[in-house]
Amino acid sequence: MKIGVYPGTFDPVTHGHTDIITRSLRVFDKVIVAVAPNPAKHPLFNLAERLDMVTLVMKDVDQVEVITFDGLLVDYVERAGAHAIIRGLRAISDFEHEFQMALINRKLARHVETVFLMPSEEYSYLSSTIIKDVAHHGGSLAEFLHPEVARRLHERIRSLKS
Repeated sequence: MKIGVYPGTFDPVTHGHTDIITRSLRVFDKVIVAVAPNPAKHPLFNLAERLDMVTLVMKDVDQVEVITFDGLLVDYVERAGAHAIIRGLRAISDFEHEFQMALINRKLARHVETVFLMPSEEYSYLSSTIIKDVAHHGGSLAEFLHPEVARRLHERIRSLKS
């Protein structure tokens, strides 16, 4: 069984993320979505909330497991018996950082590959940061997020403003 690990902060999980997850199942038998704490990014949602939202969005896809991890990604990939790290590339601007990460991960664990997937065109501009900005300004999130994730994001933004 070929297993891929798709790591990220998922703050919040967008249709762009789910597109990469779903499309990666064309390459892998199983995808582990690894929700990372990443306090350096100052997430809007805590780890448990992000885990819950990704689990909700992917609940109907049997080949997807949603977990949290801490520490080096390659160490988790090895513990999980996975074969590759899955990363999405939206634009050229993503490439430099992702390229550096792939090279350091290869240096740390030579047998772990990194697989880059481009999102579908309709999601190529999406990022959690942009989505949070849209929500902060009261914009509609229907095209970008699962309805429950959109509700939670709007609720979180309202609570921060009051």
